[in-house]
Amino acid sequence: MRVILVVVMALLLSGCGSIISRAIPGQGHGNQYYPGVQWDVRDSSWRYITVLDLPFSLVFDTLLLPLDAHHGPYE
Repeated sequence: MRVILVVVMALLLSGCGSIISRAIPGQGHGNQYYPGVQWDVRDSSWRYITVLDLPFSLVFDTLLLPLDAHHGPYE
């Protein structure tokens, strides 16, 4: 039971990198492709927890790729 609780807490603490990088000012690096994935793998002390969110951010960023391409081109 404790293991399940720890896993659920880690998922809740990691948040969704795609939403955070697009919605909270200063969290993303501006307009870019796959900002949620880049936010999840950034160099921080929380990167080992946010890597749990990486597959979800990858799927969500792929779904939002046409929207990002409409706002591009990016470097």
